[in-house]
Amino acid sequence: VAKDLGLQLPALRERGVRIIDRGRTQYFALHGQTGHLVTAERIDREQLCRLVEKCVLRCEVIVEGEM
Repeated sequence: VAKDLGLQLPALRERGVRIIDRGRTQYFALHGQTGHLVTAERIDREQLCRLVEKCVLRCEVIVEGEM
């Protein structure tokens, strides 16, 4: 995420960069020391997408301030 946004790691904290999932469970997080998108919770495909062939989890990256 840091690389894709063109930000150095300290700028991630300064700009309040965070990951927002649409559901109640936050499945993804931003690793503070690497800037990588990581899983924050166990993702159980059978529980989330029982009857759907293509399972998609969406999240948003929020960056405070101008880019």
